[in-house]
Amino acid sequence: MEAVTNNVYHDKVVIRLIQFSIVWALAAMGAGVYISAELIWPGIDFGQFWLSFGRLRPLHTNGIIFGFGVSALMATAFYSVQRTSHVPLFAPKLAWFCCYAWQLLVLTGGLSLLAGWNTSKEYAELEWPFDIVIAVIWVCFGVVFFGTIATRKIKPIYISNWFYGALIIVIAMLHIVNNLAIPVSIGKSYSLYAGAQDAVVQWWYGHNAVGFLLTGGFLGMMYYFLPKHAERPIWSYRLSVVAFWAFTYSYIWAGPHHLHYNSIPEWVQSLGMVMSIVLLAPSWATLINGVMTVSTAWEKLRTDPALKFIVLSLAFYGLATFEGPMMSLRSVNVVSHFTDWTIGHVHSGALGWNAMITYGTFYFMVPRLVGRELHSVRLANIHFWLALAGTMLYIVSMWAAGVSQGLLWLSVDNIGELSFSFKDIMASMAPYYGLRLVAGLIFLSGTALMAFNLFMTLKGQHATRVSVPAVDPAYGVS
Repeated sequence: MEAVTNNVYHDKVVIRLIQFSIVWALAAMGAGVYISAELIWPGIDFGQFWLSFGRLRPLHTNGIIFGFGVSALMATAFYSVQRTSHVPLFAPKLAWFCCYAWQLLVLTGGLSLLAGWNTSKEYAELEWPFDIVIAVIWVCFGVVFFGTIATRKIKPIYISNWFYGALIIVIAMLHIVNNLAIPVSIGKSYSLYAGAQDAVVQWWYGHNAVGFLLTGGFLGMMYYFLPKHAERPIWSYRLSVVAFWAFTYSYIWAGPHHLHYNSIPEWVQSLGMVMSIVLLAPSWATLINGVMTVSTAWEKLRTDPALKFIVLSLAFYGLATFEGPMMSLRSVNVVSHFTDWTIGHVHSGALGWNAMITYGTFYFMVPRLVGRELHSVRLANIHFWLALAGTMLYIVSMWAAGVSQGLLWLSVDNIGELSFSFKDIMASMAPYYGLRLVAGLIFLSGTALMAFNLFMTLKGQHATRVSVPAVDPAYGVS
C-alpha cells in the first residue's frame, strides 16, 4: 500500500467555487438570452434603464468571464495544484477569502453596472473602487497558488501549473496597467490614457484577457483534466512546453488586430496581424497534443459524457484559434469588423471551448470530490447534445448575419453612395437574431440540466478526505 502523510487536500473550497461558478453561469447566460430577445423586441426593457441592452450587456459579459469563468479557474487551479504538488493548499484560509471575496465583488460589480457605473472599456467596465479590490483578491489568489507550488514535494512543475501561473501573472499586469485612472468621484474616473494611446492599451488588455484568461487558464484545465480523465499521459510533454512558451510570447502582441483601419500606426496594426498568424502554431500544437492524448481512449469517449465535453471543447478550440487569425487579416477584417461575425467568433470560443471544457471538468470533479457516482449519466448525455446544438445554431446564425452585414455595408452604387441604409440592413437581421435566441435558450436549458444533476450529486454530501500521497507518480499527476 502507498504510504501517505497525515495531510489532506483542501477540497471544500473547490466544491464551493464550483457551486458559485454554476450559479453565475445560469444568471449571466440568462441575462444573455434576455438581451438577445431585446434585439428582436426592444420594448421588453419596459422603459427601465437597468433593463436596457446597454446595462445588461456588460452584466452578461462580466458575469460570464469573472463570475462563471474565474470561479471555475480558481476551483480547478486549487484542485489540480494540490495533486500535482502533493501538498495541501498553502494558506487555506486565504483560499477561502479568495472564494467569498470574489463572489461579493462580482455581485456588487454587477449591481454597479446596472446602476450605470461604467468605464466603457471592453471587459474592464468596472469602476476604480472595484479595480482595486480585483487587484487585491488576485494577489491573494497568486499567493495561494504559488505558495502551494513553492512547498511542493515534486521537483517538476506540471504543465497545467505553467498555464495557471501565466494566467495569474499576466492578468495582474494587464489589469493594473489598463485600469490606471484618475478618480473624480466614487463612481466615476477617467483613463490615464487618451485617444489612440488609450485604444492600443485597451486592446493590449482586451485581447490578452481573452488570451491568458479565456485561453491560457482553460488550457491549464485541459492539460490536467484531459489526460487524467482519459487515463493516458499527455501525448508529448515536450510539445506542451514548447507550445506554452510560443503561446506566451506570441499572444501578448496580437491585440492591435482589433484596431485595423484606425488612427494607430500602421506598423502596429501589421504587427498584431503577423503575430496573430504566428499564434496558429502553438494553438494547433496544443490541439494536436490533446487529440493524440485521447486517440487511444475512444471506447471511453463513447460512454463518458464528461470526456465527450472535454474532447468536443478541443474541436471548438481549434475552430476559434483558426478563425481568429483569419479575421486579423485586413482583407477579412474589412468585412468582419463591427458585425455579428465577431459575436459568432467570440461565442464559438466562449460556448464551444470555455463552457464545454468547464462542464466536462465539473462532471469529472464533482463525483470524485464527494465520493459517489454522478446522479444521472443520461441527463449529462442530454446536456451534451443540447450544448452542441445550441453552440452550432448560435455561431452559424451569427456568421450568416455578420457576413451579410459586412458585404451589404461595403456595397456601393454607381456614384459611390451606400446601396443600403444601416436601418434597412439591421431590419433584415431579425431571422438571424431569432435563431440566436433559440440557440441561447437551448444552451441555457442544458446548463440548467447540469446544475440540477450536480446539485443532486452534491446533495447531502461533503468533500471526502483525500490524503496527500508521500510517493509521486510520473510528473505528479495524481
